[in-house]
Amino acid sequence: MVGFTTTIPLEIIIAAGKRPVDLNNIFITDPNCHTLIDEAEMAGFPRNCCGWIKGLYSAALHHNIREIIAVTEGDCSNTKALMEVLQLQGITTVPFAYPYDRSRTTLEHEIHKLAQHFDVTPAQADEAWHYLNGIRAHVHEIDRLTWEENRVTGEENHFWQVCTSDMNGDPQSFQQQAKTFLEEARQRQPLPDGLRLAYIGVPPIFTDLYAVTEELGARVVFNETQRQFSMPYRASSLIEQYRHYTYPYDVFVRLDDIEKELSQRRIDGVIHYVQSFCFRQIEDLIVRQRLKHLPILTLEGDRPGPLDARTRIRLEGFVEMVKARRS
Repeated sequence: MVGFTTTIPLEIIIAAGKRPVDLNNIFITDPNCHTLIDEAEMAGFPRNCCGWIKGLYSAALHHNIREIIAVTEGDCSNTKALMEVLQLQGITTVPFAYPYDRSRTTLEHEIHKLAQHFDVTPAQADEAWHYLNGIRAHVHEIDRLTWEENRVTGEENHFWQVCTSDMNGDPQSFQQQAKTFLEEARQRQPLPDGLRLAYIGVPPIFTDLYAVTEELGARVVFNETQRQFSMPYRASSLIEQYRHYTYPYDVFVRLDDIEKELSQRRIDGVIHYVQSFCFRQIEDLIVRQRLKHLPILTLEGDRPGPLDARTRIRLEGFVEMVKARRS
């Protein structure tokens, strides 16, 4: 079992015959995820530290994961300290860095180092790449059914795409589950084509954001970062695939992708989620400057759980405003 702190070249883990575990997924789906944060704070993590970092730390210990790939560039700025704290617990940590400038040479070097650590040859990695892309294609179809045919809810779209980061630890079973879901979704009657929202930013720490949004008569038809986890672009190689992946690079690369999808998916308004104490909060001012033709609601979350009253009221007001603007 190999854990990781955010999406990494999954192909290497699969080619090595290891079970991949996205620590974010096992943290947020844990029935006691609140407790995991409390335990991290009891261990000494500061209160004003990202809830995801604290959750990742406790989840790794609870699941007795002894080897973790820590993404030190291209994700959370606290990951380096997390990696050191995990080392203190006797856990083997393997650093992986996405180059800020998307340099092909640097990224190829990083993936090569990762492959060497797990004793994976280029041919084995390439075989795993083709295998996983076949599975990812089913999730791309789930995404298409969401925005083009209105047969999939925003929460279902979020779930399937976010799970592609580790394919729930078992790609073969994940593929079969995705096929079964697709067969069922294709038989559904289309959902009402109401207010169409985009969700951008890291996946939400709120547990009921999608459900509440749909209660209010709106639906998320674009989940930006979750879609990136599914590697939605046709690439010529494994290296190029992770150069096209926008999340770990600068906000302008992300915005180029976001703007294209907002237009294609006929988006009425944007929810920009930011995590408390995360550097990405600063990027909100760039997002608002670039997407100023659309209404934007910035929501901030700290700990896992349902929407608090203030956030829910803000969401209700935003949906009403966008409805009035559209009518």
